Amino acid sequence: MSQPALAPNAPGAIAEKPASIAVDGFGPVEVRIYGRKRPGAAAPLVLHFHGGTFVSGGLDNGAWMARMLAQLGAVVVSVAYPLAPAHPFPQAVEAGYAALAWTYKQRTRLAGAGAKVYLAGEEAGGNLAAAVGMVARDRGHPPLDGQVLVAPMLDPCVGTASLRQRQASDTVCKWADGWQQYLRSPRDAEHPYAVPAHATRLAGLPPALVLTGQDDPMRDEALAYAQRLRDAGIPVTTGVLGTTTGWPDALAEVPPPPCPCEAAVKRHLHAFLYPATPPPS
Repeated sequence: MSQPALAPNAPGAIAEKPASIAVDGFGPVEVRIYGRKRPGAAAPLVLHFHGGTFVSGGLDNGAWMARMLAQLGAVVVSVAYPLAPAHPFPQAVEAGYAALAWTYKQRTRLAGAGAKVYLAGEEAGGNLAAAVGMVARDRGHPPLDGQVLVAPMLDPCVGTASLRQRQASDTVCKWADGWQQYLRSPRDAEHPYAVPAHATRLAGLPPALVLTGQDDPMRDEALAYAQRLRDAGIPVTTGVLGTTTGWPDALAEVPPPPCPCEAAVKRHLHAFLYPATPPPS
């Protein structure tokens, strides 16, 4: 696959098109398609999930990450998945898997013949990307080339040092509240599709890029999950951004604030989507 150069931050140059996917049990699920197929070459095709602690957010809240992927030459299908509490687990996961099946079926039209297919998401969307990857593995379809987890929300215990540090003296934890509304009962916390951090079988998942920041409350659970993937034999790249990110909240702002970490994020994404291949011997 040819490797486009790192693109400038020019969201106006990115094609954006609304669409909808018919999903059994939910009716149409709205998506937004970023980027376009490149003549003569297949582009990476990424199914993307926005953040919002499972209970809020939409396509606009996921636009920063989706546009960044598209600026790097990917075609991105961003999903407005059903939100809790009206749609608790596993409804967002099943809708996400249906969107993945649709995206894979449309891969040649969207991104070119032989397009590689990836999952991506931030915060709660990172949870859904990880979960949908497990569903695809367990159901044997479709094949995936990677998963991009950005400040992923993976553990309902919400007791890590990084989260306690971010919460400081706050009396209400919105991430704990989001988990309570997403999970139907405490038993759901034992299900790997609901809580990837507690999954006991990680072998067979696609390679992962896990991005977090020093100031990210999800940092510790993200890095712990990355290590568990490595221990299961999954190729994993991690990036801990040293600058102030404001993640995951800044990722969902509309419009997003300027991010001093943008260049570093693009470097990580570019290296993951376009891995260097050794020359033929």
